[in-house]
Amino acid sequence: MELTEHAQRNREHWDSQAHEWVESGRRAWASNDPAWGVWSVPESELRVLDDLVGKDVLEAGCGTAYWSSWVARRGGRAVGLDNSPKQLETARSLQKEHGVEFPLRLGTAEDMPFEDASFDIVFSEYGASIWCDPYLWVPEAVRVLRPGGQLAFLVNSLLSILCAPETETPPTNVLLRPQFGMHRFEWPDDGSVEFHLPHGEWIRLLRDLGMDVEALIEVQAPADAKPHRFIGLPQPEWGRKWPVEEIWKARKRQ
Repeated sequence: MELTEHAQRNREHWDSQAHEWVESGRRAWASNDPAWGVWSVPESELRVLDDLVGKDVLEAGCGTAYWSSWVARRGGRAVGLDNSPKQLETARSLQKEHGVEFPLRLGTAEDMPFEDASFDIVFSEYGASIWCDPYLWVPEAVRVLRPGGQLAFLVNSLLSILCAPETETPPTNVLLRPQFGMHRFEWPDDGSVEFHLPHGEWIRLLRDLGMDVEALIEVQAPADAKPHRFIGLPQPEWGRKWPVEEIWKARKRQ
């Protein structure tokens, strides 16, 4: 499939960064507790995904596929899709280490290599949710969902993006960016391309595609949260006052 300009750039970026995610991927595979985002908030607390047993589940932008491994170990028929060959190499290696097998597909979520109505659940945790254009990947996610299927995705919070400086430093306590016109973001000296939308635009997009929004979970840093290794992310103190991440839950109309 032909990649968009930003998808090609993001493939090159994540191929070059893949080695930095091997050990964190290995730790996540070794854990039996599904968790979300930079603070590793347990799925048992947030209750994001439907019951997984016997469901066809697609992770859009799976990276090292630790989330797909958790799905597979809980009775779901997991499929991991990622745009980076190098990340998928790590995922396949970890499959062998842990004896957990499920399909891994190379491709962009902006042009998914699946038939219509193939999945009961499509989800993304910092995968397609921020590295693909939502006006391309969300229609694809809806297309491959069955009627009544669930879409869930984690993104940087609106507030954290509005308070983020241009440099690779944590968000401030001051609004630094306009909310109107949010869409494509490029960070200096990074090479990758991200996409972020305001709440109203997410709601419009989802509803126009035949999805009913069920929840917007604003993730708070736990009391025992530790600073993340990436300096551009907020510190736990910031994350206990304001959401660093948001999880959208929506369902395809019958």
